[in-house]
Formats: sequence, structure tokens, C-alpha cells
Amino acid sequence: MTTTSRPSSTAAPAGPRLKRSLGTPSLLLFGLAYMLPLAVFTTYGLVTETTGGHLAGAYFVTTIAMLFTAGSYASMVRAYPVAGSAYTYTQRTFGRHLGFLTGWTLLLDYLALPLLNYLVIGIYLNAAFPAVPAWVWVVGSVVVVTLLNVIGITLVSSANLALVGVQIVFIVVFVATGIAYLSGGATVPNLLDPFFSGNTTLGGIAAGAAILALAFLGFDAVSTLSEEAKDARKSIPRAIILCTLVGGLLFIVTAYVAGLVFPDFTNFTDTDSAPLDVMTRIGGGALFTFFTAAYIAGSFASAMTSQASVARILFAMGRDGQLPRRVFAAIHPRFKTPWLSVLIVGVVGLIGALLLPLDVAASVISFGALVAFSFVNLAVIKHYLIDQHERGTRAVLAHLVAPLIGFALTVWLWTSLSLTTFIAGGIWVLIGVVLLAILTSGFRRKPPAMDFSEEDPAPLPEA
Repeated sequence: MTTTSRPSSTAAPAGPRLKRSLGTPSLLLFGLAYMLPLAVFTTYGLVTETTGGHLAGAYFVTTIAMLFTAGSYASMVRAYPVAGSAYTYTQRTFGRHLGFLTGWTLLLDYLALPLLNYLVIGIYLNAAFPAVPAWVWVVGSVVVVTLLNVIGITLVSSANLALVGVQIVFIVVFVATGIAYLSGGATVPNLLDPFFSGNTTLGGIAAGAAILALAFLGFDAVSTLSEEAKDARKSIPRAIILCTLVGGLLFIVTAYVAGLVFPDFTNFTDTDSAPLDVMTRIGGGALFTFFTAAYIAGSFASAMTSQASVARILFAMGRDGQLPRRVFAAIHPRFKTPWLSVLIVGVVGLIGALLLPLDVAASVISFGALVAFSFVNLAVIKHYLIDQHERGTRAVLAHLVAPLIGFALTVWLWTSLSLTTFIAGGIWVLIGVVLLAILTSGFRRKPPAMDFSEEDPAPLPEA
């Protein structure tokens, strides 16, 4: 296939195309499954201690910040309703070199997220069934998730409906049990303490919010499905905003109730397993078991969706020629999915989950997301105000003020990350620079342009 640099108004090239089957509800479920509604418990102990017991307050700040960035993603999807996410938006607005590096940075998150979920599945199932080693659960989950993604996104979407439902049911039960516990004679702290109190510090909230921003990667993942969405210019923006709002609300409510029922965060038995203290206090063994089952289901859903997203980004980069086209742009003749990319992500997840500890896997997710968020905010300003010459009050508010606020907030959160995160992220970016230099013969030529034209799509013939 020959790549070109034609504008999006031209006819689409006769290249690989993905089947359009997803509406707004399916896209919303995809994003929520990716975000993992129970992710509030993944870093519960860590962020609760970091913020001095104000996890709900940190989630509130993060939700506000992410809404501005979600608005920028929605604006860019309307301009470029194609697979590729921040990679495409940065490439189209700031050039191919920076687009490649942005996509490469974001790949760090997408590759680490399924890996992290496989690790969590192994840890929790090993705790529930000590006779079965964690690696057995890891291998089994990788195989099942990979096969489901090869079969196709329709099956994944159907599975997401059930898996997200399990998490929502648990959250309802958890909140109800927490309220019953507080109403049954338990000591009730100040109702605003989970948000702020006399010992609240801006630095603590910022450090916690920087970690929690990664829980909102789901709305970014939704944008990678633009080539499989019905009426992408409308359904994708709606799903992005809804995903951010619904996910943020679930996080805030869950964190708020947890903060009320277990305010003495300095008494956690173990920071990493702090949610178990909360479950045992308010619901005993029954709630502990329900939590474990719901959390495993949510981790499975997140692994499915995160692996699907990174496979589609690799598909976009392969079709662009920035990765070997024959491998990464290959579409299964029957299922119409980027099956080789899915298999590659599965292998990476398997190796990483078997070799890396949980804290290392979690730490490498932080860097790329906030970098990508920042560039998408800037891309809105350049595309609409500089390239398209939009003027007027509405344009200034929507395409200058809002993305500038989003950019400022993401940079603020980014500067709150740990030194370890910057080192890991910097090494990954350096690898990307070396790869880009190889692809462009020492930066003497531009990398291949990505053509994501939506007019006159040319789907693959049915097998």
C-alpha cells in the first residue's frame, strides 16, 4: 500500500478499513471498562496516604481537569474522526515527527495497562486460591483476552456490558453497605473530610491527582475506535464526555464513602491492600469476596479494552508505514480485526506480567498520558484558531480558553509525578527518538504521512 499526504477531503486510499459497528452506548461501555470503575481501589491506599485522607477531593480535582482535556479530544475527533488518538491529532497539527513521538509516548501507557491488569488478576486470584500459582492465572487471562480481541470488537463490546455491570452493582452494594454501617452507630467524621479538612495541602492533592489522572485514560481509548464507530463525528465526542462524567462520578462517590467508613487511614494493615481493610470493616467476609470477584471482573474488562486500543494504535502506525506495514496493518480476513497487532500486545503483556513487579508496572503508566493530554489541548488551539482561522467569542472560549485551561492543568499534574516516573518515561522517549531517526535516515526525511480520510471508505472484501 502506498501512503500519501493528501488532505482529508480527498478520496480514501484503498487500504485496510475496520468494520463500523459501535454506537454511543457501546463506546461508553468500552471507555468505562477501560477506565475500570473499581480502579479507585487500585491506588486507594497510596493516594489516600499521599493526600492525607482526601482521596475524594483528589478525584474531584482530577475530574475537573480531565473534563477540559476530554473536551479537547471531542473537538479533535470532530476534525479527524479516525483511529490513532493523540498520535493522529498531533501529527496533523504539529507535524509528523512530533506526532510519532507523541504516539510513541502514549504507547507506553497502553502497553503497560493490560500488563498491569494481568498482574492484578494473578495477585488476587492467587490470594483466593493459594494452591494455584499466580503465573497460571496470568497466562490464562492473557490467552483468553487475546482470543476475544482477535475474534472481534462486537464480542468484546458484549462482554463489556456484563463486566461493567458487575462493577456498577458492586459500587451500589458498597455504597449502601457503607451508609448502613455509618447509620448503625459508627463514629461519623465531618462529612466534608474526604474532600478537604484542616490538614489539606495543595501539594498533597496535586500529587494524588497526578496519579489519579491515569484512571481517566478511558475517554482517550474511546477516540481510538473512531474507524469502528457509527457516525464518528457525533458518537465519539458524546461518548468521550459521558465517559469522563460517569467515570469521575463513580470514582468520587466510591472514594467519598470509603473515606467516611475508614477515616483512620494511618491504621491500614498494608497500604497496597488497604481496600481489604475497608471491606472487612463494613461488610466482613461476604463483602470481601464480592469485592474480589468484582475487581477481577473489572480488571479482565480493562485488560480486554486496553489491549484492543493499543492494537488499533499499532494498526494505525503500521498502515502509516512507521511500523512494518505487513505485520501491524494486517487485518484478519474473517474477523476484520488487526489480529497480528493484538497478538503482539498479548505477548508483550505476558512477558511483562511474568517479569515485572506490580509497583514498577504501575509507575510507568503515568508519564505518557499527561504528555498526550497536553499535546491534544495544544492541538485544538493550533487546528481551529491558527490553521482554520476561526474567530469570534464562541471560538475563543471553546478553542482557546478551554484547551489552555486543560493544558495548564495537565502540566500542573505532570510536574507532580515522581522522579522514577520521569526516568522511565525519559528512557522510553529516547528509544522513540532513536527509532524515529532510523525511520527518517537521521531526520533527513519526513516519516510517512498517515491518511485517515473518511470519505468514500473502502472496506476489505468479505472472505
